[in-house]
Amino acid sequence: MEFRAETKYLRVSPRKARLVLDLIKGRRVEEAINTLAFTKKGVAPDVHKLLRSAIENVNYLSSEKGVEVDLDNLYVKRAVANDGPRMKRIRPAPMGRAYRYQRRLSHLEIALAEKTRPAAAEGEPAVRKPARRPLAKKKSPAKKTAGKKK
Repeated sequence: MEFRAETKYLRVSPRKARLVLDLIKGRRVEEAINTLAFTKKGVAPDVHKLLRSAIENVNYLSSEKGVEVDLDNLYVKRAVANDGPRMKRIRPAPMGRAYRYQRRLSHLEIALAEKTRPAAAEGEPAVRKPARRPLAKKKSPAKKTAGKKK
């Protein structure tokens, strides 16, 4: 099951938000919270607040809807920053002109999921992938020697 939280119209460009979201994507929730706490980017507190909201959504669903969720097995399944609307602004320029620029907004979304561990039968060791053998080296073709000139 997937648990989501999203924030809209955040005044940060999506590119800057993706830098922080990529740090937590695929990590366990506890590890993601610690990463965000020590990240020096300006958007990190907003992402931290959004992650906390997703965790509270998990708590709500587990208590109200009767869904059993182990908080220790949660991980960040998806973390996305999409474009929001752009605010068009004008900056004064030399000789009475004006330069246009845009303030970008973004919509952030975080989805949490519970990581399931494959259950091994009793007495059976967990299935492991066989080790990869190194590839055989190709022999280089023998060089032909040029005949001596007299």
